[in-house]
Amino acid sequence: MTQVCDLQLDKDAITRAYSRWAPVYDLVFGPVFESSRRAAVAAAERIGGLVLEAGVGTGLSLPEYAPNSRVIGVDISEPMLRKAQKRVRTLGLRQIVGLAVMDIEHLSFPDASVDVVVAQYVVTAAPNPEATLDEFARVLKPGGEIVLLSRISAEAGLRRALEQWFAPAARRLGWRTDFAWERYARWAERTPGIRLKQRRAVPPLGHFSLIRFAKNCVKASDAIGSGARAEI
Repeated sequence: MTQVCDLQLDKDAITRAYSRWAPVYDLVFGPVFESSRRAAVAAAERIGGLVLEAGVGTGLSLPEYAPNSRVIGVDISEPMLRKAQKRVRTLGLRQIVGLAVMDIEHLSFPDASVDVVVAQYVVTAAPNPEATLDEFARVLKPGGEIVLLSRISAEAGLRRALEQWFAPAARRLGWRTDFAWERYARWAERTPGIRLKQRRAVPPLGHFSLIRFAKNCVKASDAIGSGARAEI
């Protein structure tokens, strides 16, 4: 499969950026994205089984999982992951069965080994978003889901202009502002066995989306058309 690789971000820069974010990440992003994190966890738990939290960060979402869940978290940033490990120990989160430093573009999991992949605000920060999505699809079992929280850039208007203006600063902070929905739609259309199940706006301000892709679902009627035609 041909990958779309933009050169806006590189792995070392991202690792350094999130190492800098680690001490203040919970304070800055915790309350703002709380309701969206809960929505992502709820979507994952409807599938059940083994959940992979890709880009788990400081583990803000980990306490939201039910005690009978089974969750593995991975992240490329060791400082962020140390905070996640401390959270798990402090809160006694037995549903978290593993945490590991790992590059989400090169996951150390066998094919078809997890039931759900959850990635919150991660894909648009990856150097190769499509390669990252390919890895999620690879490790996902048939019948499983990829559950994403993602920023989607505006197509026009004032917000589009502001996103383009802020893009250079955003890259230094470790993410991109320019990520059109069409990139997700094209990836789904060219990836065998993957289809869009849901896309809906989530807080804050509706600039973010909860996106669910299913792998090899039995009933084609469950799909919401193609990625390009999905309703928000």
